[in-house]
Amino acid sequence: MIWILLAAVALLVAWCIAMYNSLVAVRQHVDEAWSNVQTELKRRYDLIPNLVNTVKGYAKHERELLEKLVLLRERAAANTGPPSAQARDESELQRVLGQLMVRMEAYPELKASSNFLELQKELGNTEDRIQAALRFYNGNVRENNTKIQQFPGNVVAGLFQFGPKEFFDLEVPEARQAPKVEF
Repeated sequence: MIWILLAAVALLVAWCIAMYNSLVAVRQHVDEAWSNVQTELKRRYDLIPNLVNTVKGYAKHERELLEKLVLLRERAAANTGPPSAQARDESELQRVLGQLMVRMEAYPELKASSNFLELQKELGNTEDRIQAALRFYNGNVRENNTKIQQFPGNVVAGLFQFGPKEFFDLEVPEARQAPKVEF
């Protein structure tokens, strides 16, 4: 009888260890995915000054929009808060970047510039990479949040203080779509 009790206790301990390790692994996946998102966002931040400098030479009366874009880029790049705070800044940055791309259609000599065309192509590629990184991050957040809310995982999560993670969710409806960068 004592062996059965010891075996049951050993199974319970083994299960707790396995569940704990599973929760740690999911948390690490979320952190890794967030790091990938940050890398892709930095790539965008690095492209924006080049885009602004290229556009400045052709579209001098778009100065206000360009200054706003630079300001938003700086604010978004400096934001190291939770995903919800970063999503607010990213939403606004994407919206203004989209406005700039739409306005550039009025400048045929700019559209013919190989430098501008290359920047457009790179920005489009970067936006695709950002979206892929965000999908991966949000998928890992979903897995984390599901594991810590479902029984019996919620018991272990509660004991070891595993908490839910925030989804990265763009708030501005227009920003939910990548800026159109094709002419």
